[in-house]
Amino acid sequence: MTRTNVSSGSYLEPIIGFSRAVRIGQHVSVAGTAPIAEGGGTHGVGDMAAQMRRCLEISLKALADAGARPEDVIRSRIIVTDIARWEEAARVHGEVFGEIRPACTVMAVTGFVDPDWLVETEMDAIIPEESQ
Repeated sequence: MTRTNVSSGSYLEPIIGFSRAVRIGQHVSVAGTAPIAEGGGTHGVGDMAAQMRRCLEISLKALADAGARPEDVIRSRIIVTDIARWEEAARVHGEVFGEIRPACTVMAVTGFVDPDWLVETEMDAIIPEESQ
């Protein structure tokens, strides 16, 4: 099967050695996605919902670049630094995935690479055979 690597242009991709998304066959995995603003820096400093929207924007573009749609997402992860604020991120997830309803995990970590990041997301998709 052919492997397709998708870049989002993140400054961390060459440092860490990762792709924003990888597609092999029908399967697409989107890496941990942070709220990196266009042009660098952090989008929505202090605003969990704004950061979550940015994470999803980046992830959904990576999915599209790999040939997948939001409807193809089967699993998502919401990773926050403050579990007391999980609902702020979850509501935004629901705006996009409320009807699609992928398997989803919400979890907390002690921090991310940039201390301004409040949330990161990950997702996996399977593209239907008829879409290939």
